[in-house]
Amino acid sequence: MLPSILALLVFSTTISAQTPLNFSPNVTTKLQVKFGSKSVTTGFALTKAETAKIPTMGTSDEALKGTYNFFVINLDAPGSFVGGAAGTRVTNLHCLLTGYTSATMATNSLYTLTNKDASVKAYVGAGPPAETPPYAHKNVELLYMQPEGFKVPSAQISSISNGISMLRSGCKAGCAG
Repeated sequence: MLPSILALLVFSTTISAQTPLNFSPNVTTKLQVKFGSKSVTTGFALTKAETAKIPTMGTSDEALKGTYNFFVINLDAPGSFVGGAAGTRVTNLHCLLTGYTSATMATNSLYTLTNKDASVKAYVGAGPPAETPPYAHKNVELLYMQPEGFKVPSAQISSISNGISMLRSGCKAGCAG
């Protein structure tokens, strides 16, 4: 049901990043993600403040063709923080933005992706609650090819945040991550 791409972020009070080994769905092109001037790379830490605004993203290999949907999903939010049971971990959708297209010319070696559509679920930066002991949250950023006529049914918009699963939603291999 939901459509196609990727890069991994690990959040707590700080954030680390990269696409994990054996992550499914698989990717075919690396998605470059930047929060301000800081590129997301494995082991690089970012603060909540640095991730408060939606990142700049694009590809360095080639310009993408077509239109894309952008997702940010917390893979292990505390259940009680997002309306679930205490002591559990659930997925939580930070955003679902549609209508992304790639620049045809690279700027600073990046084919930047931009969108013109209204968001289905606006971007919400990292904001995990303090936990004892501290817990590193894992967020993943996904960019998927947007199917022709894609639209989330209005009845489902309020319920797409918790328990989201890209594979259960019908997503196959991603195209960048």
